[in-house]
Amino acid sequence: MPFCDDDFLLSCDASRQLYHEVAARQPIIDYHCHLSPRDIAEDRRFESLHAIWLEGDHYKWRAMRANGVPEERITGAASPREKFQAWAETVPHTLRNPAFHWTHLELRRHFGIEDLLDGSSAQRIWDEANRQLATGDLTARGILRRMRVEVVGTTDDPADDLAFHEALLRAPFGVRVVPTFRPDAAFRVHDPARLRPWVRRLSEVSGGAADTFPGLLAALDRRHADFAAAGCRASDHGLTRLPDDDCTEAQAAAIWTRALAGTAATPGETERFAVFVLRHVARLNHEQGWALQLHLGPFRDPNPLLARGLGADAGCDTIGDARQGPGLVRFLGGLAAEAALPRTILYNINPADNALFAAMPGSFQDGTIPGKIQWGSAWWFMDQERGMRDQMNMLSDLGLLSRFVGMVTDSRSFLSYPRHEYFRRILCDLLGADVASGRLPADAAWRRERLEPLVAGVCAANAREYFGFGAARHGGA
Repeated sequence: MPFCDDDFLLSCDASRQLYHEVAARQPIIDYHCHLSPRDIAEDRRFESLHAIWLEGDHYKWRAMRANGVPEERITGAASPREKFQAWAETVPHTLRNPAFHWTHLELRRHFGIEDLLDGSSAQRIWDEANRQLATGDLTARGILRRMRVEVVGTTDDPADDLAFHEALLRAPFGVRVVPTFRPDAAFRVHDPARLRPWVRRLSEVSGGAADTFPGLLAALDRRHADFAAAGCRASDHGLTRLPDDDCTEAQAAAIWTRALAGTAATPGETERFAVFVLRHVARLNHEQGWALQLHLGPFRDPNPLLARGLGADAGCDTIGDARQGPGLVRFLGGLAAEAALPRTILYNINPADNALFAAMPGSFQDGTIPGKIQWGSAWWFMDQERGMRDQMNMLSDLGLLSRFVGMVTDSRSFLSYPRHEYFRRILCDLLGADVASGRLPADAAWRRERLEPLVAGVCAANAREYFGFGAARHGGA
């Protein structure tokens, strides 16, 4: 079979039919990503293939380091062309890594380039991609339109002023762009030097002092309301784990006061403080009908040398092995007891926790919303073929695949949208193989009435309904 052809990853007729006739026709609802709202508002035209493809992609940086590329040619002082060459020379060494598939899908879908990328083809591909970026419709908005993206959910700090989201509300262009409320900076009570500048920014944008604990909660409340006015439908939170412990308001206030005075919180205090604030946000989400997204498990910045030189999000994080169950039960159970548990999506990074995360939602469903508590898509180190298959198989075993809200890019790159295609092909191959083996009915009417709606739902319709996005808005230029 030719590499990455029309039937890539589709192993039987039923899989091919589901993909080409149903999945490929669905729009994309990218409800969680890290795209820049400024780039979208200003319809950025990217200066080069490096700027749009390598500038912030820590997956590629990680592979390049593993291939022996010096940091100067990854994030350092080398020219964009030299960094691209380093990536091109790395690509042949990524065989069987998902980056090999993503690289060539992105070149094909965005630029129509079917050449294999390596050191010898790098100049030709660089020149052609840059030509298209300079003169074609491959701007930030143009890419979203071409990829049939219906909704983009960016990731935004409560201290952000939302100016670019407000500009997009005033001048819509056919793709709905909404902020996502991510107050994780408030959890930095272990790092007063980083916390205090953030508190000043939050105070300024919220219109009230956040340097007391009541002031912090009031500022978060005001910004939550501001985000709602800008179309926000979810919050997002990244934690190593939820502690199996409680924190009173008085304890949280004391931790906050000490941190702002310069005394760093202990690891245990930091966890307890974070879960207190998280519970406060969850109650706000419940009142607004928002979803709460919990990304749990990474071990961040384990390499002191890279962390000192590059800071966060530089491609040196790894899979953690924290115990997840007790804290999740305490957190979800406490909110359920208050009748304040919002729509919740749980993401895990350690495949050893798959069964736990697949089973947990079933204990907290309340019959009010289909799939109210979700196990989210295969995330980060698991968003490759094996991880996606494992996630969907376990979800099918222990939950309802038909209510799954599907794939996200979780990316900083506008070129990452073929990841949705990758996911959809794998979904259709799983289901088609079940038809071919007799595990699911092959009857045409049943497929049309049951199986095809399942595929359309997981690809887009479930997320649209779950988050309350409705139809995309059109207008503007």
